[in-house]
Amino acid sequence: MPELPEVEALREFLDARLAGRVVARVLPLAISVLKTYDPPLTALEGGRTGPVGRYGKFLAVGVGELYLVTHLARAGWLRWREELPAQPPRPGKGPLALRLVLEDGAGFDLTEAGTRKSLAVYVVRDPHEVPGIARLGPDPLAEAFGRDDLAALLAGERRQIKGMLRDQGVLAGIGNAYSDEILHRAKVSPFKPAASFDEEGVTHLYEALRDTLGTAVERARGLAAGELKAEKKSGLRVHGRDGEPCPVCGDTIRSVSFADSSLQYCPTCQTGGKPLADRRLSRLLK
Repeated sequence: MPELPEVEALREFLDARLAGRVVARVLPLAISVLKTYDPPLTALEGGRTGPVGRYGKFLAVGVGELYLVTHLARAGWLRWREELPAQPPRPGKGPLALRLVLEDGAGFDLTEAGTRKSLAVYVVRDPHEVPGIARLGPDPLAEAFGRDDLAALLAGERRQIKGMLRDQGVLAGIGNAYSDEILHRAKVSPFKPAASFDEEGVTHLYEALRDTLGTAVERARGLAAGELKAEKKSGLRVHGRDGEPCPVCGDTIRSVSFADSSLQYCPTCQTGGKPLADRRLSRLLK
């Protein structure tokens, strides 16, 4: 799933290519993708594109006085083309969900792999009309987000730290992969109660959060959209690396399953050398 660093890189990528160009057509190819109907997609046609914004994992493309907002979900992606095919695509069972065509023939496709269709597109007058944006917590890379802000979020939180970091209503943009990376860098168990951090622990977690996300954004910056997935995978130290040696201590990275996903961690770095029980944890990570 694209998370804050990849979506930020996509924002910069699109911003550099879209600004000031005119939308010719917006073609929905999957019935499930469009989540709003007023204004209609056709209201974007003839509009001039403005700045592209990011809200957590959401992208918001300004078009005239409207916004085309996208959430790529787990298996969605954006594919830019300098010259799209002249023949409009036919709706079908393939991965193509939506196509935006500019007057000069360039544009992008939104695609989604697999059978579980969660990619979402909205046309709104204000990005905050999108329910998922309206409920977002603070952006963890915002200049205004400081160490004391994180301490306030942790205080009184009943959940374990892994689940809290992934909650978009608490912090915007962090998902399964980067929460694993943040906790590994901070040397914290994913099951540690969020409210149990002392002053030093809060500081270490804040530094790990900012360093992990900031480094990932810098690695992704300037890359073409098609290169971002591979770049993300190559930069991960523990997530998705079950059975490999930890790059810090050499211990074997372990995995714990929950719901339809999993987390990865290093026992030596994060849990005092003790493997975590591999049990279903969906109720703890909601």
